[in-house]
Amino acid sequence: MMQAKGRALLFDIDGTLADTDALHRQAFNEIFGPRGHVFDHARFARELQGFSNASIGERFLPDESEDARAAILGEKEQVFRNLVAGQIRPVPGLMALLDEADQAGVPMAAVTNAPRLNAEMLLSGLGITHRFKAIVIGDELIHGKPHPMPYLEGLRLTGGAAHAAIAFEDSRSGIQSAAAAGIRTIGMRTSLSHDDLVAAGAIASARAFDDPELVTLVAQAMSW
Repeated sequence: MMQAKGRALLFDIDGTLADTDALHRQAFNEIFGPRGHVFDHARFARELQGFSNASIGERFLPDESEDARAAILGEKEQVFRNLVAGQIRPVPGLMALLDEADQAGVPMAAVTNAPRLNAEMLLSGLGITHRFKAIVIGDELIHGKPHPMPYLEGLRLTGGAAHAAIAFEDSRSGIQSAAAAGIRTIGMRTSLSHDDLVAAGAIASARAFDDPELVTLVAQAMSW
């Protein structure tokens, strides 16, 4: 089917395609706990969720060199990958949505602040790498989320137009990034509440991709 002009679906990965936030929090606590930083659910959502490792290193490891920060955060990511291996599950309804998009000729991209190794591992673990026209990594750009640049790059790589695209995000910084790029954004309630997601700029929220409101909203926007 011919691609509908400008339409695109853009997805965050962690907490959006797969509900991995609890494992990230566990990994951060294992590495940052001995350094005096312990994160409960609320603090994780407020201070870590959706932020790039570079910005996390600047905030929580101010006395370390840039190389040392990278090494410490690399250790955290290895702990996360060990925790998540073999237990990557899609958020309910995801596969049906991807099928609809493929059948309608709507291109898709993953847009994340996660390191490329994590992003590729999660997409591969879900068996959906081939579904995406591009993987946009915030740390590989001049600006990561909450700056709009990652989502603008996602639009560029899919041939999408902001007014005809939809983004799916679970974090405040991710929603701010997509909304600043002019993209209607649906907040996924894997960690944050509806009110938190809407306050960040989401036009609606859903617990999963099979939420009736989400299904209807996407079908109308994508004309399928």
